[in-house]
Amino acid sequence: MKVTEHYDRATEPLISFEIIPPKRGGSIQQVFESLDQVQKFRPPFIDITSHAAEAEFIDLGNGTMKRRVKRKRPGTIGLCAAIKHRYNVDPVPHLICKGFTKEETEDALIELNYLGIENVLAIRGDDHAAPKPHHKDRAVNSYAVDLVRQIKAMNCGIYMEELMDAVPTNFCIGVGGYPEKHDEAPNMKWDIQKLKDKVDAGADYIVTQMFFDNQVYFDFVNKCREIGITIPIIPGLKVLTQLSHLSRLPKIFNLSIPTDLSDAVASDPKNAKEIGIEWSRKQCQDLLDFGVQGLHFYIMTDPSPAVSVIDSLPVPQSTLKV
Repeated sequence: MKVTEHYDRATEPLISFEIIPPKRGGSIQQVFESLDQVQKFRPPFIDITSHAAEAEFIDLGNGTMKRRVKRKRPGTIGLCAAIKHRYNVDPVPHLICKGFTKEETEDALIELNYLGIENVLAIRGDDHAAPKPHHKDRAVNSYAVDLVRQIKAMNCGIYMEELMDAVPTNFCIGVGGYPEKHDEAPNMKWDIQKLKDKVDAGADYIVTQMFFDNQVYFDFVNKCREIGITIPIIPGLKVLTQLSHLSRLPKIFNLSIPTDLSDAVASDPKNAKEIGIEWSRKQCQDLLDFGVQGLHFYIMTDPSPAVSVIDSLPVPQSTLKV
């Protein structure tokens, strides 16, 4: 089922999650153990991140260096299939521009279509270390809006080359939104216009970058509605659990942390996790009171902080054991 269909049919706020594939050589069992913990919340869909290959140089000695390109966390498509089979939950693979050609993207979409996966999240991806395609005849999507256009074209039966009787795909397309603007955007107005460009290109819903101040989200939603963006805007959330998050999260994700939260963690770092959980609980309750359609948690490899938060919220839970 498409993400938008889940929201259209929901009678209660939906709880969804985003995870990260294991590192190369890791066990999928670790992913299952994490997801087992959140099945009681009946997630309608689970996002799986994707990562481009990275170029690194290895010292072979005698002043000789060797360039090696590899993906540290492969397996996004396989993990989607495993989740769909094991949990009967709709997986949402991330498709990224950086490090992937249009040809590779088209192949991935064909595989996902064959697997019966109906949702994708189209994002640009991190630019660092992603190798550029060597062949001049291989095209790339420079921005997320270009990726949205490629997916939308395939939904219309238009592939990179003209094919006879090409079968259209039927993907629901999600995109990212930035309540505190993308770090490369000159200002908020410009950034929201770029978001509208993605919506006009065919995006069906938006998932926001994490934030810790709900007013930032409320203002973002209002600005989006004012410019004519009417699709669902799902709040993305992360539970702050350690002192290092105060410096790492703003630097990596271009976000702000409220002074009340940062002061509380800085003055009592040993209890950072408990402070973060309580902050997130209040934040989620405020969002539910505001009337959000769902909450999307970035749990990556550790669901326990999010589980603690959701357990305290008035949301449906299943009594079924996985």
